[in-house]
Amino acid sequence: MDIHDDKANGGPPMEIVDDVVSVRDRQSQTLSQLFARSYNPLDESFAAKHMPDLGHDVKDFKVYTWRLTNWKKLEKKITSPEFDCGGHRWSVSPYPLLLLHSATILFFSRRILLFPFGNSNAPPNDTVSVYLDYADPKKSPEGWHACAQFALVISNIHDPTIYTVSHAHHRFITEECDWGFTRFSELRKLFNVQEGHLRPTIEEESADVTVYVRVLEDPTGVLWHNFVNYDSKKETGYVGLKNQGATCYMNSLLQSLFCTRYFRKASAVYQIPTEDEHPTESVSLALQRVFYHLQTSDQPVGKYLVPHVSVLGAEPETGTTELTKSFGWKSNDSFYQHDVQEFNRVLQDNLESKMKGTKAEGAIAKLFVGKMKSYIKCVNVDYESSKIEEFKDIQLNVKGMKNLYESFKYFVAVEMMEGENKYHAEGYGLQDAKKGFVFESFPPVLHLQLKRFEYDIQRDAMVKINDRHEFPFEIDLAEFIDEGPTKSENWVYRLHGVLVHSGDVNGGHYFALIKPDRDTRWLKFDDDRVTPVTDREVLEENYGGEPLNGIPQPLQRNQVRAMKRFTNAYMLVYVRDPELDEILPSFKEEDTPPHLKRRLDEERLQIEAKKREREEQHLFLTAKVITDDTFAHHEGFDLATFDEKHWPPSDLPSFRVLKQETYNVFKSRVATHFNLPENKVRLWVLVNRQNKTVRPDTHIPENEPTLTVEVIRNNMAARQNDLRLYLDVIPDPSKPEPPPGSIMVFMKHFRYVKADAEIKPGMIELMKLKYTFAQSEIQDGDVICFQVDHSEKEIHDLESQGLYSNPIQFYDFLQNRVMIIFRPKFEDPDHDHPEFSLILSKKHNYDIMSQKAGEFLRHDPIKLRFTTTHVTNGSPKSILKRSLNQSIAEIMGTNYINPTTSVILYEKLDVSIVELETKRSLKIIWTGIHNREEASYPFLLPKTSMVHDLADHLAKQVTLTPGGPGKIRVFEVSKDGKTQKEFTGSEMIGNIPDPVELYAEEIPREELEADEHEKIISVFHFQKEVSRTHGVPFRFVVKPHEKFVDTKKRLQVRIGVSDKEVAKYRFALIQISTFKQPTYIEDEDIIYDHKFAPEDVLGLDHVDKSGKTRTGAGEKAIVIRG
Repeated sequence: MDIHDDKANGGPPMEIVDDVVSVRDRQSQTLSQLFARSYNPLDESFAAKHMPDLGHDVKDFKVYTWRLTNWKKLEKKITSPEFDCGGHRWSVSPYPLLLLHSATILFFSRRILLFPFGNSNAPPNDTVSVYLDYADPKKSPEGWHACAQFALVISNIHDPTIYTVSHAHHRFITEECDWGFTRFSELRKLFNVQEGHLRPTIEEESADVTVYVRVLEDPTGVLWHNFVNYDSKKETGYVGLKNQGATCYMNSLLQSLFCTRYFRKASAVYQIPTEDEHPTESVSLALQRVFYHLQTSDQPVGKYLVPHVSVLGAEPETGTTELTKSFGWKSNDSFYQHDVQEFNRVLQDNLESKMKGTKAEGAIAKLFVGKMKSYIKCVNVDYESSKIEEFKDIQLNVKGMKNLYESFKYFVAVEMMEGENKYHAEGYGLQDAKKGFVFESFPPVLHLQLKRFEYDIQRDAMVKINDRHEFPFEIDLAEFIDEGPTKSENWVYRLHGVLVHSGDVNGGHYFALIKPDRDTRWLKFDDDRVTPVTDREVLEENYGGEPLNGIPQPLQRNQVRAMKRFTNAYMLVYVRDPELDEILPSFKEEDTPPHLKRRLDEERLQIEAKKREREEQHLFLTAKVITDDTFAHHEGFDLATFDEKHWPPSDLPSFRVLKQETYNVFKSRVATHFNLPENKVRLWVLVNRQNKTVRPDTHIPENEPTLTVEVIRNNMAARQNDLRLYLDVIPDPSKPEPPPGSIMVFMKHFRYVKADAEIKPGMIELMKLKYTFAQSEIQDGDVICFQVDHSEKEIHDLESQGLYSNPIQFYDFLQNRVMIIFRPKFEDPDHDHPEFSLILSKKHNYDIMSQKAGEFLRHDPIKLRFTTTHVTNGSPKSILKRSLNQSIAEIMGTNYINPTTSVILYEKLDVSIVELETKRSLKIIWTGIHNREEASYPFLLPKTSMVHDLADHLAKQVTLTPGGPGKIRVFEVSKDGKTQKEFTGSEMIGNIPDPVELYAEEIPREELEADEHEKIISVFHFQKEVSRTHGVPFRFVVKPHEKFVDTKKRLQVRIGVSDKEVAKYRFALIQISTFKQPTYIEDEDIIYDHKFAPEDVLGLDHVDKSGKTRTGAGEKAIVIRG
């Protein structure tokens, strides 16, 4: 019996109720041991009060009461008769004992199981335990389940308003066929009169045990599923994608694109030629492979997506880097969550470029590109200025919008240009006009981004809009189409996908809800799991807003408080109904490119072979062979390194051997591998000695033909998983056995005659040259070191070079050596900032480490700063403080995950780390007078210096405009990249938060001398989408009565670009306060007439040539290079 203590695990509390709500109608009381009553409104009332509406349809509802008498004489465990509810049989079982024992109740088939004196093993045993039990689950069909919500009640037999109740819900399955409360109530509270009552609950040693059961509909089959052994492919026909860190946003989009079958099949992605490409270098091939595995695999697809975070120093698992490697990403990019809409745009742009000149050319435009017209139309004269543009997605407001229809209405809402804001129409002068957008066409697959993330200028931060925003399964967009012949076409769209974000602006989780075709039900793609979902889960649960525990307020009975819902739709995918069957056709095997199928089928066979190899691993063992050659090249203790904590094992010739293979067969394989005659091969078994050395102990006998490799391992090398051998080449095959009384020793030459013996790791003992081997207790496998004697001068010279003059010193180094990998902290490894490794002793201190790193980098050691890393992902941990007494062992700390290597990040500084303790190192990017990133200037100033001091130092290094005002502005860029955050000059630089990116510019004379009638506005750079900012924002003077054609000329001078370049620019007014699309400006416009709010800015739309695109507040730009 599986017993669940719902209360102990945060379940609903026990209720001792004072309200006059009867457990049952007094008129219907009987003395039957278990009885079902006819429908009674009081039952529904009681259930509504104590069983909160969970938002699921009720299949059946039953109430049963069980009268118990002679409570103190009841058995320790009793079970009620069975009763039926929802086509299932249940019962209840209580455990009724003495007052100082516990009581338990269970409901099985259904029935109640009661432990009147408790079912808890922990003393004191003074509580009642009650459970609802599914009767005889073994006789139920295989895979059965029942989802039930229930309340268990113990009440007074004379006054049913005195009762104790607890409720729960559970998915009953064979492994969990009972559920309830181990600590339902303390017995003393049931036997004693409680405050506010005149009777105890258990009176005359009798009580009624009542169960209220709702069996709920489970249309998806996964309600409250624990997903143990869940098979997505079997249940839905689809498989998921493994999350490799923070790639849920990518998984959601890829599943959406995969289910847009036209995009996948021969018309688009599969049509891109990739026969001669490598998956880690080709986005097209990597994506083809992901799609193929999604359509053919039975398991979640993972290793074809992103880099596997391999053990440091080890080779990454084959195939784990394909898709994001093809993007040019590193493994840590897998732990950075990007915006799914931005990722979609960048991926489509990349694929579109790859499709040019192929059969797939135009597929992206055919699927995803629509057209919209921006216009300004005069009211009183026949004049209209308009421009038609293409779009791949539409960004719609959520804030202040009730539903999707209202968002579209707002998007195309007409803005009147009148009064002081009249439009200057060429040839007509100032005119009243209408300004707005209208759609020329919508694409077959319409991507809608709901603007859940917006910049809050007051907070200077991005915020998430969790407002309720409804969207339908079907929407007719005809009214948003411009007047013309296409308006009469069918513009009905059906919902195909919902990409959901759960969390806040700082992070969260993405998953996708997709209806793959007209006939398939809605499915939830949540990383590696795919499950069916209900219509409510698609719509209502992703509208956002503030539901009351998920239920609309009129239906909610037992709410505690309103809870903000942070899970809501972020991106909607609609498919045009007339084209739905073309966009989502059935997929045929011939739609897969033959070369892709052939290539991946071969890989699958290799994977299956490796899988079989793993499954058969228990039949094999590994034999590692030491030879004279490997011994000669070994630098360490023993003959080879096997299990040293801070050093990788030796690379030895290895053989995979069947455990039942005979020694003669194995020996023949070894001889063939080393190109030796069999009669010259003698193999010695290495054993683990008590002194922690690993040495040859005895040779394998040649005269036992039935001897197997497993027997050799078990009898001659106990406590070892692998077989470790030494290959002894016999000089005279006619004498295969060693001479009697001989021993085999190994010699290590250190070039002087004093001899030492390796006793154990860390212990070298000087030999007495007059002693025999027997007197020195030398045995088979021992290692003797010797070297030529050196003069004191030679010894001094060796040690001054950092070398070791004797074996004692060298073996101490071997005992404490460790390999440390050094990586640049902020730069990608290159010629000036390489990644390298050093072998150091754990006894070395910070200065020795710094000195050796400085020698490698050819950089002053005192100007190197080091940062430790997290073992799990290599990310920065903490900056190392210089300390003469701090050893490498202390710097490394305890490392349980990967003990062989440690990673330390380094920075090349221009100043001493000693100076950094009292001074602040800052870099300022100088943009000059023309808003260009000209150079970066480092400064090291006392932390008490002011920002104006920083500006003064900068003025001495830059060239200011001759005859100019000589004023410098120091500023940061706002998180959305649209405005400057200027420093007043009086801020102390030590108080500026770190890290910080500082900019400085020369303030133009025009700005300094602007009069009260002129306006100073913010200007920023963007590319296509206002969220894709780049460059550095600046300030600009707007003059009254000036047409934009003249304003544009002054802007050209301000940013210093040529006529040819400025001709490629487009200029837009961005009204952030209204969250509208950019309003592009015509030459005749006078932007001074616009009533600028503080957050309104002028945007320069042009191609980013810097490669430093921003995509939001503090968000890392998405770049796909492959």
